[in-house]
Amino acid sequence: MKTFYLTDAGKVRSHNEDSVTILRNANGEYLLLVADGMGGHRAGEVASSMVVTHLGKRFSSLASVGSKLDAVNWLNDNISEVNKNIIDYTMENPDSTGMGTTVVAAILTKDFLIFGNIGDSSGFVLKNGKLHKVTKDHTLVNLLVAAGDLTEEEAKYHPKKNVLMKALGSNEKAEVDIFDVDMGIDAILLCSDGLTNMLTREQIEKVLNDDTLELEEKVIKLIRKSNARGGTDNISIALLVRESGEEE
Repeated sequence: MKTFYLTDAGKVRSHNEDSVTILRNANGEYLLLVADGMGGHRAGEVASSMVVTHLGKRFSSLASVGSKLDAVNWLNDNISEVNKNIIDYTMENPDSTGMGTTVVAAILTKDFLIFGNIGDSSGFVLKNGKLHKVTKDHTLVNLLVAAGDLTEEEAKYHPKKNVLMKALGSNEKAEVDIFDVDMGIDAILLCSDGLTNMLTREQIEKVLNDDTLELEEKVIKLIRKSNARGGTDNISIALLVRESGEEE
């Protein structure tokens, strides 16, 4: 496996409220994480880094995440715990009221691949050159599309397209959507909406399929392209690629 992650403030925001990491534990299992923070007084940075630090420390200390069910429970328990920590922090620091964060995570072992998300940071897999979105955004427009009140096209340009229905820190109960993903994949891509709001799936796919670029160059190119199109938000990317000849 090859991995690389990067975060960039973008062209408009004065600071970066995203956090991102990729970790590998003693058993050769991977955790990929992207969190997109929100809230005034730089509280978004605090919230997103709390998620990445908390889950990262817990994962690194594990000999193994165990079975698929163990991994799902681990993700649920730790995200619930960090959700409580964010709420407690807000109670103790009134100037951080409204602080919260999205989270998208992927756990890859030799036996399974699961994704989990809350909010509108996205998880994708690349399979046979095609990019497939795994996660579902917890946004108002997504709810309206699901209900048949908006078309996909209308949702793209809706004035409230960034209104979140779910985020860490906004509710006592943190319910993670879990996705069980087929192992026959070529790559895993996690990103904040700073990427998906600027580039289409086809544009991202094209960069990932460019064999002239190294892994790091692909991530850098995606960030550059997002900034060239306006860079209206922080951009974070975590990319894992299965090298040819590796067993699934």
